[in-house]
Amino acid sequence: MATKPTNNVPGEPLIRFEDVSIAFDEGEVLRGISFEVVPGETKVILGESGSGKTVLLKLAAGLLRPQSGRVVVMGHDLTEMKEVDLLDFRRRIGFVFQEGALFDSLSVADNVSFRLREESVPLEETEPRVRESLRFVEMEDAYDKFPDELSGGMRRRVSIARALIDQPPIVYYDSPTGGLDPVTSQTIITLILRLRDLNGVTSLLATHRLQDAFGLANFLFDSKSGRVVPIWEDGKGRHFSPTNFLVLRDAQVYFQGETQELLKSADPYLREFLS
Repeated sequence: MATKPTNNVPGEPLIRFEDVSIAFDEGEVLRGISFEVVPGETKVILGESGSGKTVLLKLAAGLLRPQSGRVVVMGHDLTEMKEVDLLDFRRRIGFVFQEGALFDSLSVADNVSFRLREESVPLEETEPRVRESLRFVEMEDAYDKFPDELSGGMRRRVSIARALIDQPPIVYYDSPTGGLDPVTSQTIITLILRLRDLNGVTSLLATHRLQDAFGLANFLFDSKSGRVVPIWEDGKGRHFSPTNFLVLRDAQVYFQGETQELLKSADPYLREFLS
């Protein structure tokens, strides 16, 4: 399952936030947020409940507009785009919501093919693409089932299949393992690793589960063995991982950097947060 090409300039970040701020009636949510995500990278967004993780994802998807600053994704300045153009843009990204957000009245196949039907893709092309997407998440047997027949983990896997139906170069995950048991959570993280390491998918992933964050940072999906394997240090003690971290606190970026920078930080708040 290959990803579609982007309009991005080679060598440029695929996602860029430039001094982004947004506030609601209850107060400021994000203030002066700046970061970049390069192609193939997974940026894990960490922070306490209410720190703005989901709002950040919605800004990156053009579902919200900031009061100030710029959000540039795949070469498009979302802050300047008309709504009709944003609708077309959103068809080129995948979004996995915390609770799966499936339509209970539709079968698994119809949930996964929803975007294709909106785009009037012919039925003879739709079915094989749906089956391919479900096969990737190991849910093809659920093709004719309905969401209420599935466990929470199965529903989450179907939501990932739906996000992949157009082979998007970018996928946003909002607490993809929230409410799931550890074994099922690991299944979801393995799927995300497969997308990152086999398909080169770039992603933003918001989570409060540190074990998921470090699972993404410390492991790779090996195509030869078909297994998840550790990322080893090289002879100079450096780690190479396509996963980096961004920690939100008090509406701002409190930390951003690589795994080892986060783990070795002496900052009292980060030490307490990680514990």
